[in-house]
Amino acid sequence: MVRPGTISPLRYLKNAIDTQIYVKLKDGSEYVGTLKVTDGTMNLILEDAMELKNDGKDIVAKVGKVLIRGSMIQYISFNPDMALETRQE
Repeated sequence: MVRPGTISPLRYLKNAIDTQIYVKLKDGSEYVGTLKVTDGTMNLILEDAMELKNDGKDIVAKVGKVLIRGSMIQYISFNPDMALETRQE
C-alpha cells in the first residue's frame, strides 16, 4: 500500500523521461543516457547511451540506443550531475 503523498517508483521513473539517468545492472554493467521510454516492468530505452565501468569513471563504448530489461536492473540514479559529468569525458 502506498502512503498518501508518496510517489511510487514507477511514477518517479516515468517523470524522469527525457532526462539523463545512470543505470547499474546486476551483472555489473553500467549505462548512462537519456531515458526515452519505460513501462510497468521497468524496461528502459535509453538514447545517446554509453556503457561505463569503474562506477561511471571510464567509458567502454558509445552504444547509442539501448534497451535495458527491468529484471536486470540493480539500481537507477537520477543524479543529473553524475550523468552529465560522465558524458562530458
